[in-house]
Amino acid sequence: MASTVVSKQAKGRGNWNKSLSILKEFQSVCSTPAESLWSLVDEMIAEMEAGLAKEGGGKMRMLLTFVDNLPNGNETGIFYALDLGGTNFRVLRVQLGGKEGGVMRKESREAAIPPELMQGTNRELFDYIAKELADFACTSDENFCPRGTRLQLGFTFSFPIHQTSIKSGNLINWTKGFAVPDTVGKDVVKELEAAITRQGLEMRVSALVNDTVGTLARGHFVDEDVMISVILGTGTNACYVEDAGAIPKWHGRSRFMVINTEWGSSWSDNLPRADVDEALDAESINPGDQFFEKMVSGMYLGDILRRVLLKMATEAQLFGDEVPSKLLSPLSLTTPKMCAMHHDETSDLHEVGRILSESIGVDDTSLEVRQLVVEVCEAVAMRAARLAGAGIVGILKKIGRDGSTSGENGSVRSGAPRTVVAVDGGLYEKYPRFQEHLQKVVVEMLGEETAQQVSIELSQDGSGVGAALIAACCPSAPSV
Repeated sequence: MASTVVSKQAKGRGNWNKSLSILKEFQSVCSTPAESLWSLVDEMIAEMEAGLAKEGGGKMRMLLTFVDNLPNGNETGIFYALDLGGTNFRVLRVQLGGKEGGVMRKESREAAIPPELMQGTNRELFDYIAKELADFACTSDENFCPRGTRLQLGFTFSFPIHQTSIKSGNLINWTKGFAVPDTVGKDVVKELEAAITRQGLEMRVSALVNDTVGTLARGHFVDEDVMISVILGTGTNACYVEDAGAIPKWHGRSRFMVINTEWGSSWSDNLPRADVDEALDAESINPGDQFFEKMVSGMYLGDILRRVLLKMATEAQLFGDEVPSKLLSPLSLTTPKMCAMHHDETSDLHEVGRILSESIGVDDTSLEVRQLVVEVCEAVAMRAARLAGAGIVGILKKIGRDGSTSGENGSVRSGAPRTVVAVDGGLYEKYPRFQEHLQKVVVEMLGEETAQQVSIELSQDGSGVGAALIAACCPSAPSV
């Protein structure tokens, strides 16, 4: 009997040590020291320049947006916006009152896209969206939107497109869980306008923008130092204001153009990827693509956590002799649940225990197991945030705002331009430790003096109102 107890204790210690070994290995792979991040930044800039030189020239798409005019607060009128950026979409009605009035009035409605439509047909998807838009347009009162007013729509479409004008663009590929094959290669504006016509609604699309462009426009409306915008939500992307002379593939007369980087696709083979990242990619709907997004965005972080815990449960019996069946489900641990566990400040990590019980069916976990789970959350979130922060630094360096142009003794020249980075998305807004890690790495890489000239600010509702602002200020943007 005694030997059996000792054997079980030894086995328990061995399994626990194996769990710790898996954690240590994962933490090591996820490590992002500043020198490694600077190497990634250099690779990023090389890919950005290649992408600006010609279409398909680099791993980063560097898509032309045809936005060469940004709002300055003088815009007036009533505009609609449709924000399709993930599993939910929003329709908005915005009244702009110029310098004095700003955004005078705003109404919005949000709707979820049924899962079957995310992998259905093109017509089904756009008819569903157009019906919600038409229903919303019918709710306006006479004072807000007088009868007979020509309805203009800014369309935020947050998926990779090949844009040929301010109001036309062909879908390159779906991301964020969408798989509607008969939309790929088609002009999404024409598809939406056809669906709007089928609803009998008098409305035209005045501007097609990415959510990052909308966020940039919303930020620029109130602060003209906004030069970069980043989305950190279900997916991730970034755009920025580029000097026209640095865009060899653009032959227009614009002074500048907003560039959509599509940074969710990998720009480097040296990203700190673990075996769980490889498995996640292989089982995704787009294997071999969007590596960066799969390490950074809210759609995937919870599943990375799940996969690490599954490895511990399988190889080290972390949760007992049997692997919890719910832990095998990709949806069992979402990023909001990971966030809640990561921020549990109770002495016994009660919230961690509750979520493990409700989500994967594991009851009565010990405090040390809960602490282990929190450490995995920290490793996943820290890596994601530091990679996103390095991406911001890369864009700052590309446009000469990283402090590398310096005065005597390496000090930043006085009068260095202030730069604002507008960030939108639930991951950044609702995950405080992610936000802290991102801001910290930007300071770490730039140095405190240069970092004082860079402000990273949350942009509320940028992708919605921003689309209306672009529609207001870019009525006749250039096209190819």
